[in-house]
Amino acid sequence: MSTTGADGLRRGRIFVLALAALFTAGAAVSVRAVTAVHMQAEFLDPIDPVHAGAMLGTVLGAAFAGFAITLLLVSSVLAAVGFRRALIAAAAFLIAGLALVSGAGSLGISPYHGLLIGMLVQGIGWGLVETVINPLTSALYPEDRVHRLSILHAWYPAGVVGGALLGLAIDGAGVPWRWELLVLAVLAVLFAALTAGERLPDVSRSTDAPVSTGEMLRATFRQPTIFLWVVLMMFTATTEFAPGQWVDVALSQIVGMRGILLLAYVSGLMFVMRHFAGPLVKRLSNVGLLVFSAAFATAGLFALGAAHDPASALIAATGWGFGVCYFWPTMLATVAERYPRSGTMVFGLMGSAGAASTYVVLPILGGVYDRARLAAAGGDAALAAHAQGAQMTNILTAAAAASFRTAALIPLALIFIFTGIALADRLRKK
Repeated sequence: MSTTGADGLRRGRIFVLALAALFTAGAAVSVRAVTAVHMQAEFLDPIDPVHAGAMLGTVLGAAFAGFAITLLLVSSVLAAVGFRRALIAAAAFLIAGLALVSGAGSLGISPYHGLLIGMLVQGIGWGLVETVINPLTSALYPEDRVHRLSILHAWYPAGVVGGALLGLAIDGAGVPWRWELLVLAVLAVLFAALTAGERLPDVSRSTDAPVSTGEMLRATFRQPTIFLWVVLMMFTATTEFAPGQWVDVALSQIVGMRGILLLAYVSGLMFVMRHFAGPLVKRLSNVGLLVFSAAFATAGLFALGAAHDPASALIAATGWGFGVCYFWPTMLATVAERYPRSGTMVFGLMGSAGAASTYVVLPILGGVYDRARLAAAGGDAALAAHAQGAQMTNILTAAAAASFRTAALIPLALIFIFTGIALADRLRKK
């Protein structure tokens, strides 16, 4: 692992620090999901219980907004910033964001706005991690990008599992939920320390055709088909991230188990399956793998909308997990291969588009959930009257079904779009 190559770089050790950074970012995502119920109960229900779902969706989405803005702005200037400084800054922003969320009720502003700011700052840290790790891995392993990017992104779901288990352990022990945020801060300090002691490659080595910032911009805007892939990244990322943030809130009270366990289970599947992306790509092609993924994601999300017990929830989550497993790394590898002269700019465009769409969709899912809940209850007063018992379970079941079935329409559209791209690629090769 510590062998130094001819270029003076310890590739294995550098790759490990990239894995550690992404693990921390993944853990932060699941900790946000598992603490969402606590944030809603402590901060949002007292403000507006009728619209608390939409408010919570906006709060959770703020992290994705910070992620998107950071990717878009920093990717094009990453060569000037450098891998090391960007990763250390990522740790600093993560820690600051965690502190702001923890103290959202004592910042001198509305707790709702305090949560928004804290999540936005966390998202900036997460965005810096993503800005660095993709071109860093591409620079380390130019001969094996799809496989190595898939291994790298296997550690995102590993982090999600770790964060989910941490949250469940904290809740089970009756410990205040803010302790989960402290553990994340310690992880951020650790990957920053690893980064500070390592020599990293030059950013220009991240593509086969190193180019300046100006050349990246010109190459990107001269290739309008790039923006088709940017839009598709919005669809694929939303299919993965939005249900993952919503699953604990929507399902915990109706399937007989904590919804966060489903996220942990799906993330465990993703961790294993992403190590086998290379053979699947060789058999199916990049776009063929995306068609396969969209079909499973559609079936899984529709099934989550009908889940009513642990068995049905696990079966549905398996389908969704198989579907979203390969979306993110395959999309990144595909644009890197099709548009090499767009350099790190194309990574930033794709990642920021995916995060921005999740920021938009999460409040929409929250609104769908709130409206379906009110409709099933028969109005505000009836909803308050059914605060407990079987009637409330029926109300929440209707709300969960509406939100997951709405989300399922996105990968359903992707099945047809990716199939069309696959056919166009085949015709072009003839």
